[in-house]
Amino acid sequence: QVQLVESGGGLVQAGGSLRLSCVASGRTSGRYAMGWFRQAPGKEREFIAALRWRPGTTNYRNSVQGRFTISRDNGKNTLYLQMDSLKPEDTAVYYCAASSRGGIPPSGLNEYEYWGQGTQVTVSS
Repeated sequence: QVQLVESGGGLVQAGGSLRLSCVASGRTSGRYAMGWFRQAPGKEREFIAALRWRPGTTNYRNSVQGRFTISRDNGKNTLYLQMDSLKPEDTAVYYCAASSRGGIPPSGLNEYEYWGQGTQVTVSS
């Protein structure tokens, strides 16, 4: 079992920045891939970015590439999502997830076995 706890969400004005954190505990290992997803009201959950713990390979949704950066701190077992130039359409609940799939960090919902509880991000115009 892997437990994931997100933090760092909040209210920010358009153009601002936030950094989300996700602390992983339990049976974590370097073979996992970690990802960020988001779900806006009335919409399906969508992939944002993913990272393979080692060697740090990343994968991004096209619409956030250049604005969002996924990273990790191996020593703290913590995954981050730095979000810059935020837009009102980035408003959503953001979820951290863990996958035991190999290869390129996965982008599919059903490729992730473990999920955090989510953290709300609200971007005002």
